Amino acid sequence: MDFPPYLATMPMHAITEIHGEAGLLERFRLEIQSFDEPARERLTAALDLAAELHRDDRRVREPYLNHLLRVAIRMMHHYQVRDVDVIVAGLLHDAVEDHPAELAGADADDDPTTAALATLAARFGPRVAHLVAAVTNPRYDPARDRNEQYREHVAVSLDREPWARVIKVSDFTDNGVGVIHTVGPKVESSARKYRPLVPVFRELVTRPDTPLSAPVKRHILAQLDLAEERFAAILDQPAHHH
Repeated sequence: MDFPPYLATMPMHAITEIHGEAGLLERFRLEIQSFDEPARERLTAALDLAAELHRDDRRVREPYLNHLLRVAIRMMHHYQVRDVDVIVAGLLHDAVEDHPAELAGADADDDPTTAALATLAARFGPRVAHLVAAVTNPRYDPARDRNEQYREHVAVSLDREPWARVIKVSDFTDNGVGVIHTVGPKVESSARKYRPLVPVFRELVTRPDTPLSAPVKRHILAQLDLAEERFAAILDQPAHHH
């Protein structure tokens, strides 16, 4: 497939709409070219594992892998992340939550989540497993509001994990700013779920220990403003003018 020479600077949603998964895979390949060979091998191995685990997963109108690719590309391109563990964890950030038994294999009997994290630690190192654990949602108490528990988990788990904030904010941007690229009832339910997290992420991103440069933090804050505008457009019905 022929891609335009400007693929390296195209907005992610434009690549998604025009070139789909093939375009995002090529963009990922372009982004990792500047890494050394061992790093490229680890990143490619993580991508292969993510593609395998999520091969049948869909996200409204697209393969789930597109979301994982955008999360990783955004960190490399927009956030200037060069830390390979963080990008690997970005590609695999939903692996333990969505496919623990498959990831753990024969060891999945007792506690698939713990076994799946152990598999990640064995294959990609303990730091990758630690980062994925920090962004993996716990089992929710069915008696309590799911969205409330989700928000609590995000705030608590990211409080002490500066690099996990970077992964989660890329994930949030894809879901939040990207809410207008989805369709159906998911638009409103996503907006309701994610809107209360905007102030949480604003606070986390601006912390001195969040390992991103000042221009990148400004870029993210602008993206959070954009997400909030989109949530408002979806959820706040305009007052009727008399």
